[in-house]
Amino acid sequence: MGLEIGIGWLTFWMFSTLIFLLLLGLPLAFVTGGLGVVFLFLFGDVQMLHILPSRIFPFMTDYQLSAIPLFIFMASVLAAAGLIEELFDVVYQILGGLKGGLATATIIASTILAAMVGVIGAAEVTMGIIALPAMLKRKYNPELACGSILAGGTLGILIPPSILAIIFAVVAQQSVGELFIGAFFPGFLLSGMYILYVTTRSYLKEGVGPALPKEERISAKEKFKLLKGIIAPILLVILVLGVIFTGVATPVEAAGIGTFGALVVAALSRKLSWTNIATAAITTLKASTMVLWIMFGASIFVGFYIVNGGQQFVTESLLGTGLGPYGILLIMMVLLILLGMFLDWVGILLLAVPIFAPIMRSLPWDGLFGFPGVPPGEVSLWFGVVYMVNMQMSFLSPPFGYALFYLKSVAPPEITMGIIFRAAVPFLFLQAIGLALVVIFPEIILWLPRLVYGN
Repeated sequence: MGLEIGIGWLTFWMFSTLIFLLLLGLPLAFVTGGLGVVFLFLFGDVQMLHILPSRIFPFMTDYQLSAIPLFIFMASVLAAAGLIEELFDVVYQILGGLKGGLATATIIASTILAAMVGVIGAAEVTMGIIALPAMLKRKYNPELACGSILAGGTLGILIPPSILAIIFAVVAQQSVGELFIGAFFPGFLLSGMYILYVTTRSYLKEGVGPALPKEERISAKEKFKLLKGIIAPILLVILVLGVIFTGVATPVEAAGIGTFGALVVAALSRKLSWTNIATAAITTLKASTMVLWIMFGASIFVGFYIVNGGQQFVTESLLGTGLGPYGILLIMMVLLILLGMFLDWVGILLLAVPIFAPIMRSLPWDGLFGFPGVPPGEVSLWFGVVYMVNMQMSFLSPPFGYALFYLKSVAPPEITMGIIFRAAVPFLFLQAIGLALVVIFPEIILWLPRLVYGN
């Protein structure tokens, strides 16, 4: 029998040691898993040892999780074949004649990239390498240039096929297909808001986002020719999302189709080689194993906490605030943003969602300001997409938002952390508006899944 400890103190020690060890730079997977085992040994009993296999085995056998390596491999093949650089070049040649055209091209390319990649770090780094030097060379305002990459890169969290959505669906027992469809419109809504902002700012203030000089612009005929180079990857994205949205294939089957399609697209562009396939396979192996190890570790940590009454403690603490359901949701969203300063997206999901999702399902969501609320059967879907929009904010929040450091890692020396922090602020504000919209008007999320599934 382990030592006796109250749930309040257990909460304090578990989460304070977690943050302390993460601040020391230790890997999240081993910190959460290791702490879970240590606390289980100190405060658990023999029966609790069954948590270890019982928490890990369901992940090892979950069919839906096999979509993760397939989608990552699809993106890695397209990246290794140089098709992502080509995509940005084409969009920027088409839009370069407009003020703010390069920033708009960055956001559009990031949106398409999000539909190919589904992993935020890859999008941030790729666009940081390709788009940032191009914008700085054309005398763009550094904050607008960095902000468009930061905001565009975070769309990978939301726009299907998002890896975050797949893991959320597994943890919250929600349909992956429904989550993909529910996140589709909010993702493009945010993308549209970013484009509107950079375009408006470029036209209102001279020199913020200058158009390409006339001698660098190309004719409409040449633009049409350029489009041929990106038709194949865009058709692949439409095919993958189309088979999910029409119900022809499950997300896992669609991921298989996408993987095969990526190899075909790379072959058509004469970029398919054993070297590129090996590079894509190693990238996939590293990314997939990182995600799964974090899932194993965080699952043990949270499992022990819930078994000791953590779920009830958090529920009672939130209900004890005396706030209504929407007040409790606001507290959750602030906590998620704070967690985003210390943890990556997989860790936050596995620590917070198992505790927050049951609370969300237990509360009535009757609507705000007289607008329609959320029916009980659709709360999990609605919360899933609200959570993903929230995660975008946590990634952009200074001083520790992960996206800020992804961009800094590939930015030229003259781009300081101060510039990157200031660049994030207006886009954080836009994300907050997007978050408020999906909370106040849940139909933004729910109408498309109802249309597709006929609910």
